[in-house]
Amino acid sequence: MSNSTTVTEFILLGLSDACELQMLLFLGFLLTYLLTLLGNLLIVVITLMDTRLHTAMYYFLRNFAVLEISFTSIIFPKMLANILTGYKAISVEGCFLQAFFYFFLGTTEFLLLAVMSFDRYVAICIPLRYATIMNKRVCVQLVLCSWMTGFLLIIVPSLITFQQPFCGPNIINHFFCDNFPLLELICADTSLIEVLGFVVANFSLLGTLSVTATCYGHILHTILHIPSTKERQKAFSTCSSHIIVVSLFYGSCIFMYVRSGKGSQGEDRSKVVALLNTVVTPMLNPFIYTLRNKQVKQVFREKVSKLFS
Repeated sequence: MSNSTTVTEFILLGLSDACELQMLLFLGFLLTYLLTLLGNLLIVVITLMDTRLHTAMYYFLRNFAVLEISFTSIIFPKMLANILTGYKAISVEGCFLQAFFYFFLGTTEFLLLAVMSFDRYVAICIPLRYATIMNKRVCVQLVLCSWMTGFLLIIVPSLITFQQPFCGPNIINHFFCDNFPLLELICADTSLIEVLGFVVANFSLLGTLSVTATCYGHILHTILHIPSTKERQKAFSTCSSHIIVVSLFYGSCIFMYVRSGKGSQGEDRSKVVALLNTVVTPMLNPFIYTLRNKQVKQVFREKVSKLFS
């Protein structure tokens, strides 16, 4: 940390100051967090235990589930503790770690979503070459590249941000240490940080979105040419649910981060939108991407039956 930093902690205002809502918010977020953990842990365990699920698609989904567990665990425990105790302070160091891991893991998720859409494109559009293209070595390399790229994109802006002087006030009008509320508290020129943030957001969000949209465009085109009506409807059902979740995830983050400059307008609206990518989509993803899958449900039933037999 910079020697000129005089603020030693920040105060996270959270979602609401209304006392009558605190227990309701706590119970709602606790239930959501537990469902998110349960759904994603189930994916990790099932895809590891059964050899029928040792394929490229489930390898990516398992890594995505690990990301979701990590991503939500950066936000939820602190938020739940703040609501329950009413103590809303977070140290500067704690705020740095929360902000860094939030953006690092979130960026990695977008990169992995692009990889997963490419995997589905190869499987549906060029199935005869799928085993050759998406072999084990390529899958591992794609996942490692997603994690490394996410880290490299976020580490420099994060370090620059938290080397700036925070001279007060120390109030963050959010439920976690988000980028734009933090920039408001820096008592120095933030132009470089804003430009870096804008470039990183455009690359990680719009860049991966273009890949994802292109892949799904080709997938939908291929589906339209499936002769069987039943198979076409089944494929549309799967793709539409994927597209809805991807749209929520990308839409909320583009609204929050693909803009230049800091500003305090619409902070309450930004907090509500932030709930989509920190609360809603991580809870929905296990059920949309994996637990609706017939093969996964069959494996799950078999494991449960064996456990209680």
